[in-house]
Amino acid sequence: MLSNKNKVVIASAGSRKTTFIVETALAILDKNVLITTYANENLDQINAYLIEKKGYIPPNITVVSWYSFLLQHGVRPYQNHMTDKGRIKSIDFTSTPSQFIKKENVDKFFLTSGDNIYRDRVACFIFECDNHTKGLIVRRLEKIYAHIFIDEIQDFAGYDLDLLEKLFNSSIATVSVGDPRQATFSTNNSSKNKKFKKSEILEWVNSKKKANLLHVEERNDCYRSNQQICDFADTLFPSLPKTISKNDKVTGHDGIFLIKENEVLDYCKTHKPAVLRYNKKTDTMGLPAANIGTMKGRTFERVLIFPTNPMKAYLKTKDLSQAGDLSKLYVAVTRAKYSAAFVV
Repeated sequence: MLSNKNKVVIASAGSRKTTFIVETALAILDKNVLITTYANENLDQINAYLIEKKGYIPPNITVVSWYSFLLQHGVRPYQNHMTDKGRIKSIDFTSTPSQFIKKENVDKFFLTSGDNIYRDRVACFIFECDNHTKGLIVRRLEKIYAHIFIDEIQDFAGYDLDLLEKLFNSSIATVSVGDPRQATFSTNNSSKNKKFKKSEILEWVNSKKKANLLHVEERNDCYRSNQQICDFADTLFPSLPKTISKNDKVTGHDGIFLIKENEVLDYCKTHKPAVLRYNKKTDTMGLPAANIGTMKGRTFERVLIFPTNPMKAYLKTKDLSQAGDLSKLYVAVTRAKYSAAFVV
């Protein structure tokens, strides 16, 4: 019974994951719907898609970041069952909690001296509070939302996964969408559920499927990248299903390219690619560039990638063990519709 209301969609890059969430949510007219995701970039895309499809955000649909959701609906409603301190103000994203304080010392384990809650322990606080109150947090959510949609489930880690399981066991119909190949972020750095972190999230999903908490749907059609780009991206995660491109347009400059530094400026003038880098420390020869990790969900006709040294090693050897951050390499190439070029 539970598996009929809960679904996890495992979908490749360009498979219109966010579009699926938005269109499914808009079809629900008489129930309250929550859409949540971890990264603010994804949140902006969801809001933009809703407005594009509907012209406005319907009053029955709430779009909120995962941490805003946790603070509003998880931490504050019943925090007095866990602590005598006043209203928890916000989430501390910068401080590192002590590893030597036990969980039983609630105020020092979970809270900063300024009455904020540590980012890495927010989900744990909610999990413990829901257990302590015999399910008050989840029952309150059941009264507010009939449907919850979660985008980018591969970013979820630690106790956040235990909170998702609580939602699966509730009366709320929960639909989660994600791609283990695009696990570039993590909701927290807790050691809890460490073996399921990032691309290993699929193991966690399959374990919940076996427990009859959800059913899994795969989407391997790519409406963004051509087949050459999809084939390159598929080699990075050979254990996952192959991607089928639905983009068959031929432009005369299609697929994967390697270019030298002295060719970069002319290449940019000719093909006008979006320039991607690993982080702001990357030398992009003075060209305006965006960090790969913030580009999930974005589409460009062409991209020019300034790869890390491990990525360069992979391009030479095709040895995955040398490639470094496979998820960021995957995200970088799959932003492009027609061509992805590496500066080597």
